[in-house]
Amino acid sequence: MRENVPDFGDLRLRYYPDPLLRRPAESVEDIDEVVVKLAERMIELMVREQGIGLAASQLGVPVRIIVVSLSGQAEDAEAFINPELSNFQGWTEVEEGCLSIPGVRAKVRRPAACTVQAHDLDGNRFELDAVDLAATVFQHETDHLNGTLFIDRIGAVSRLGCRKALKQLELEYEGG
Repeated sequence: MRENVPDFGDLRLRYYPDPLLRRPAESVEDIDEVVVKLAERMIELMVREQGIGLAASQLGVPVRIIVVSLSGQAEDAEAFINPELSNFQGWTEVEEGCLSIPGVRAKVRRPAACTVQAHDLDGNRFELDAVDLAATVFQHETDHLNGTLFIDRIGAVSRLGCRKALKQLELEYEGG
């Protein structure tokens, strides 16, 4: 591996209301050593934080990469480069949380199934059908790549229920 490839050791999760969470991500043009190293670091952070999905945007890196491990284990994690979702089917309402919005959980209505197309770390394009939890995770993480947070998708009653926790996160962010 080249010496000038960053180790991404200084990457950290960004927390609401960090404006970097609202920045739309750019497509990955070349899957090189830097992209592979970034995806590996993302998996480390996701597992350490006990998540099942993580978008590069959540680390302040505005590129279209997500990692997913429904078991929460590194050995089950996969990277999805430039993911695209289509073929949405049905509806479900699932309580969601987010590593970037700690302490906040709310029900979100989303399609119950979708198709994911992406590239793997070898540059191969692939497609898979996701249902239930997997569909929710792919939609949640892809939202991050578009600058959308799950709290943008909750209803007024849920928003009221989250208001105090969100205000506390805003105060902590402002306090540095």
